[in-house]
Amino acid sequence: QVQLVESGGGLVQPGGSLTLSCAASGFNFKNYDMSWYRQAPGKERELVASIDYLNKAEYADSVKGRFTITRDNAKDRVYLQMNALKPEDTAVYYCYRPVAYWGQGTQVTVSS
Repeated sequence: QVQLVESGGGLVQPGGSLTLSCAASGFNFKNYDMSWYRQAPGKERELVASIDYLNKAEYADSVKGRFTITRDNAKDRVYLQMNALKPEDTAVYYCYRPVAYWGQGTQVTVSS
């Protein structure tokens, strides 16, 4: 079955960097668009970045120029490189594959 397992979250100071990783299994990874979402306390889940099967990436305005989504089809992984992190980036980050497949999430906390 489809499995998505995120890793790489943690506590980082404002201005710092983190790289999230999502290990995928149970489907032909290279044929699917993949996305990262996040959900902050008391807020709705929001799309952060997507990468399609042709490697075209799109970003939420709030993370453009700071976050980079990439994929490695040989390893069945999708990554989210996050730079210049801000306190408002604090959230649980989820890996997503259409339709309706989610990972368990990884917590990112940006705080001094």
